[in-house]
Amino acid sequence: TDEIMQQEIRPLVAVDIIEQLHRQFAILSGGRGKDGAPIITFPEFAGFSEIPDDDFLNVVTYLTSIPSLEAASIGFIIIIDRRRDKWSAVKASLTRIAGAFPGNLQLVFVLRPSRFIQRAIADIGIKLYRDDFKMKVPIIMLNSVSDLHGYIDKSQLTRELGGTLEYGHSQWIHHRTAIENFAMTVKTTAQMLQTFGTDLAETELPNDVQCTEELLSSHTEHHSKLKDELKLAVKQGATLLTCIREPVTRSANSKLSPDELENVATVERLLAQLDETEKAFDQFWTKHHLKLEQCLQLRHFEHDFREVKLTLDNLMETQAGFADIGDSVTRVENLLKEQKHLEEKGQEPLEKAQSLALHGEQLIQNNHYAVDSIRPKCVELRRICDDFTNETKKKYDILGKSLELHKQLDKASQWCEAGIYLLASQAVDKCQSQEGAETALVEIEKFLVTAKEHQLSNPKEFYNQFDMILTPEIKANAQRIVQKLEDVQEMFDKRQVSLKKLAAKQTRPVQPVAPHPESSPKRASPKITRPAAVENTSYCFQVRRRGPAAQNGNHALVQGLIEKCISKSQGHIINELIETERVYVEELQSIIEGYASEMDNPNLVHLIPSALQNKKEILFGNLPEIYYFHNRIFLKEIENCIENPELLARCFLKRKEDLQIYEKYCQNKPRSEALWRQCGDSIFFQECQRKLDHKLSLDAYLLKPVQRITKYQLLLKEMLKCSKNSEGTAELEEALATVLDIIKSVNDSMHQIAITGYEGDVSELGKLLMQGSFNVWTDHKKGHNKVKDLARFKPMQRHLFLYTKMLLFCKKREENTDGHEKTASYSFKNSLKMSTVGITENVKGDNKKFEIWYNGREEVYIIQASSVELKNTWISEIRKVLTGQLEACR
Repeated sequence: TDEIMQQEIRPLVAVDIIEQLHRQFAILSGGRGKDGAPIITFPEFAGFSEIPDDDFLNVVTYLTSIPSLEAASIGFIIIIDRRRDKWSAVKASLTRIAGAFPGNLQLVFVLRPSRFIQRAIADIGIKLYRDDFKMKVPIIMLNSVSDLHGYIDKSQLTRELGGTLEYGHSQWIHHRTAIENFAMTVKTTAQMLQTFGTDLAETELPNDVQCTEELLSSHTEHHSKLKDELKLAVKQGATLLTCIREPVTRSANSKLSPDELENVATVERLLAQLDETEKAFDQFWTKHHLKLEQCLQLRHFEHDFREVKLTLDNLMETQAGFADIGDSVTRVENLLKEQKHLEEKGQEPLEKAQSLALHGEQLIQNNHYAVDSIRPKCVELRRICDDFTNETKKKYDILGKSLELHKQLDKASQWCEAGIYLLASQAVDKCQSQEGAETALVEIEKFLVTAKEHQLSNPKEFYNQFDMILTPEIKANAQRIVQKLEDVQEMFDKRQVSLKKLAAKQTRPVQPVAPHPESSPKRASPKITRPAAVENTSYCFQVRRRGPAAQNGNHALVQGLIEKCISKSQGHIINELIETERVYVEELQSIIEGYASEMDNPNLVHLIPSALQNKKEILFGNLPEIYYFHNRIFLKEIENCIENPELLARCFLKRKEDLQIYEKYCQNKPRSEALWRQCGDSIFFQECQRKLDHKLSLDAYLLKPVQRITKYQLLLKEMLKCSKNSEGTAELEEALATVLDIIKSVNDSMHQIAITGYEGDVSELGKLLMQGSFNVWTDHKKGHNKVKDLARFKPMQRHLFLYTKMLLFCKKREENTDGHEKTASYSFKNSLKMSTVGITENVKGDNKKFEIWYNGREEVYIIQASSVELKNTWISEIRKVLTGQLEACR
């Protein structure tokens, strides 16, 4: 009983009992009784009694499950067709139906056996066994189908029962199978959509761009597949609906049976269910897809924000490092250029930041779900941009003030120099007459009128005006200049007193002598040519009295000429040299440890661009060699000069050969700069600069050695100024000549490596003595008349290289490299062996020309220098070479 109950409640589909249905021992033709009761027909079937109980029960259960609940509740009408059978078959059928029919019964019609004997037996049997069938509904025995027509309309009966109802069992099975398959498809599709929707709802949003893109792609692909499944299901349902309606479509007179109408309703209901499922899924997908797209937008925004923020932070850090306000006009102007460069460098990241902030605000306006994450980042970007802009403006204001301050200090300093020069240039012998004294007074009064130009007449007002930028160093400098102004003013006051006395009374002449040759009255005023940094330079005047009468002469004038001035001491210059040398050594060390060594750091190798691989020696040249020399040797030697400044010159003379390392460094510099232009903006260098906390990028530090070697000659010149006519002057002059020679050698070698087209080896030409650009005419005696005629009018621009063995003629070419400054190269044109040339030092008509001739003047090169001095220098060098060759021959 339990098994039967389980079978009754187990939902059946046609495909489960397809073989039993094809046997056709029971059919649901679609006909209805007069009250709408569904009709199940048991056609004549020879082996009815042999049908297994399970098969019978499954088929009958399946057939009773097909009509709607409303129709099934009316009760089923059963028609048992046993016209060709025996009473035993009728009995067996009724017994089986009574025992196993799962639905409500209304009526049972039995078409009794048609043979006479069997009909009689059936009449008797039905009376005897009616109670045995245990049926609570009437069993009506019918003799013929015409009797059946009295109970059921012909239109509800199949042709086998004398009706007009069209019924094809195979087609019915096909429709049932298709409807149930479609129902299963709808159910499966709905489950797939629900599962996918659950997966989407439970998906955690990724935290990076790549994973978000992959997730969006995966979900979109899955969504497309499900949409295809949906379209396929809808198409399947539409096709099925067309098949069921096919009889009506084919013939206007045809009508669908109630069961067929129910099939149509079922399919339409399933299609509607599918449509609702699709709409709900599309609505959910739209929201989910929008969230994924917004997530991707957010991840892109966050990625771009991190990159832009890093760049802006580095920019702000670099800007914060520009704390220097300059200590001279030149320095301030350079700082302004650096600030301008930084501003230009920051333009692109600032524009990116503004654009990204605008993009973030657009995301917020478009109702992005992560407003709380996006808005603070937009605010941060705009804040940094405003900070940089405001800080830049502040830097410009401060540097502008600093420039104005130093210009005023320079003007004041130059005014002092000009005043001292004026006083020194007034010849005392000319001032002895009344007219001469009055003329000198007028000159002084005119000069004193120009005091307004330096604007330092009111120091308190000056200090108030520049209070915000007055560092202790600048204030000390300003105080020195103010003191100097007072001293000069005092000198003028004393001179005026003396001259006024002379204008009223004749005095004996006194001859002033300037302490330096450059202060001679015969020279032009040094107001323009003298360097700006002269605040400590002294001007002392020695007074030489003429004759014994001068011993008791004009004491006031003598005192006026003994002027007080402040000089830059040797100790101060030595201290400056040592301090800058220490800084230089520290900078070299930071380059080597912070950049060169980091190129071998395995943690940073992945940041090094491929173009830089294995090119450390090209980028840094012999910088380690320079660092070793200065750190271990040169710095220690010049530190020993603090107590003995006179030893400084010997340091340079002693290390003359060692300092030649700069020539090698400078020769490599063009290759280093080319490599930097190619790789300088890489993340590797930015990371190194960040770690070192350098304000400037590496290329600025790689320029330090070139700047340093030129700095030495400036310091030596300052030392020489303070040591004129004193002990050690000769050595200082020799040291200065040595450094200048090294600088010249470096400069010459830089030009030499740019020679192209020379097939020989320039290293075999001897030492490079001179190089420079000239106008050149050629004159050939044998033939070449055309060349000779042209030579008189049109010169050639040639760059000459003078070696001990050869003179090279080259043509200078300048090329732009990737938008950077022009680089010069020298294309080889001609050469003359120095062993076969002669010179003519003067050419008629132009004192800047000289001749170099070849093979007894067969070829003559007329060379025009830019100045007479340059011509004389070249002639001197050429003469030395030729003289040296003559001595070697002897």
